[in-house]
Amino acid sequence: MPSDVVRVIYRKYDGSAHRDYPARRLAEDDLGVWLGVPAGTESVYHGRPSVEQIPFVLLVPRHGWWTGMFNPPPRTSEVYCDIATPARWEGEETVHLVDLDLDVVRRRETGVVELRDEDEFAEHRARWHYPDDLVAEAQAAARWLLGALGDGSEPFATSYRKWLALVV
Repeated sequence: MPSDVVRVIYRKYDGSAHRDYPARRLAEDDLGVWLGVPAGTESVYHGRPSVEQIPFVLLVPRHGWWTGMFNPPPRTSEVYCDIATPARWEGEETVHLVDLDLDVVRRRETGVVELRDEDEFAEHRARWHYPDDLVAEAQAAARWLLGALGDGSEPFATSYRKWLALVV
């Protein structure tokens, strides 16, 4: 039986800390593992202690080069996807991801979908010598998400709401 608590660890490509927080396993389905993070959860962000002010649900796909964060109001991003290496699970209790800088975001009020942090991706690609295959996978994931967040594809349309309701 899987553990109820999963530690989510994001690092940058050079191994530096990015995000680290506990989450509650909500479900596992054909899309991946759904994790809930309630408000008040203690976390680490860029190596500094933090506390999550707004709850969210994280979808960790089985093989995708991204994770999806689904947010309630008042957060201005309804859906925030990090482009990341495929999840590497350490047992059932810890998931490791490498954040690859690019983000695809859908704004709550307007529904506008945008690609963010291309400059950071280019800078880190040069500094840390991202391999060409990693660059290709990251860019392909970003292109796919730009379409999926805008065209009504699940899980980005409505299916995430049942999981988000469990942590709000």
